[in-house]
Amino acid sequence: MRRLIGHATTGIGEFLRLEAAGGIVLLAAAVLALIVSNTPVAPFYKIFLTMPVEIRIGALEIAKPMLLWINDGLMAVFFLLVGLEIKRELLQGELSSFGRALLPAVAAIGGMAVPAAIYAAATAGHGDAIHGWAIPSATDIAFALGVLSLLGKRVPPALKVFLLAVAIFDDLGAIVIIGLFYTSQLSLTSLALGAIVLAAMFALNRAGVTRIAPYALLGIVLWVCVLKSGVHATLAGVAIAFAIPIRAPDGGSPLQDLEHMLHPWVAFLVTPLFGFANAGVSLTGIGFASLFESISFGIAAGLFIGKQIGVFLSVLICVKLRLTRLPEGTGWLSIYGASLLAGIGFTMSLFIGTLAWDHTYYSAPLRLGVLGGSLLSGIAGYAILRIATRKSAPIANA
Repeated sequence: MRRLIGHATTGIGEFLRLEAAGGIVLLAAAVLALIVSNTPVAPFYKIFLTMPVEIRIGALEIAKPMLLWINDGLMAVFFLLVGLEIKRELLQGELSSFGRALLPAVAAIGGMAVPAAIYAAATAGHGDAIHGWAIPSATDIAFALGVLSLLGKRVPPALKVFLLAVAIFDDLGAIVIIGLFYTSQLSLTSLALGAIVLAAMFALNRAGVTRIAPYALLGIVLWVCVLKSGVHATLAGVAIAFAIPIRAPDGGSPLQDLEHMLHPWVAFLVTPLFGFANAGVSLTGIGFASLFESISFGIAAGLFIGKQIGVFLSVLICVKLRLTRLPEGTGWLSIYGASLLAGIGFTMSLFIGTLAWDHTYYSAPLRLGVLGGSLLSGIAGYAILRIATRKSAPIANA
């Protein structure tokens, strides 16, 4: 147990550093996508995204364009890491007790509900535009922590942990939303096969199997079953994560070992590749007025206005009702800055946007809204936190 505790304590600092660095790489990938989408090489960008890739084993065939292999396949690895982080934090981390979990949980709920309401109001009467209501409810922790890292050691470690915890609950909410609202027609046969495979993985856990290889092999089978079931394939990653054992008889943690192995790959390959594949938008014919069209405005306003209101107001209510206290070393201005940073929705917002509609008619306003709202949130959050930390003594990083 001592080894586990030590591993968890040192792990959060490494996690924050990796997320911050990954956020910078993700930003570079998004900028590159915007550049190539508006230069003469744009046709090659489209060829890359639409390039067909097929895998066939007997009668089983999976044929998708490259974009969907990234969104359905590589992002399953992203969700596997998200699931591992959620499980670790809920069982032995910052969210393992009611007192610790209450403030970020309530903040995350407010930070999802208010943006969704703003988006719904902005798109009311615009047909199927309402299907994107969950897009501005997400937080991109890599980008948010990347902005925090620009402020150096003056940022209180407790503020970083608070923002991380809000994002974890945010991710958990996004997983539930995807499962409940963005699922197509179901194949009961594929779901039944997936349930059998998942039961086998939990049986391995109960039997004390701690090697990752059996879980990986069954996980691939589970991903195929979920892909064919109508439930979005990325949710297989979350299911796999919850089957991985957190403790081993020798005191180690297979879950944390897998998390540490995957984290650099996700931070520096999976999410940047997703950002590159999904952030590209041609600016031809797009003017300033385009930002105020229903979908673009609903997403941007949800992220920039809705997130800060939802998160900050939820924290204010909790503290004023004496249900909990502010994180150690933080004040209201720094909490407000963190609330703004929660409006950086990039990765998860774009991902939910790819699920919201079965056509690409809204691709440009989706990307404009996500990029605009996230950019405003990042700039404003950085400015507020810079003011909040200007007179603070340097504090050691978490």
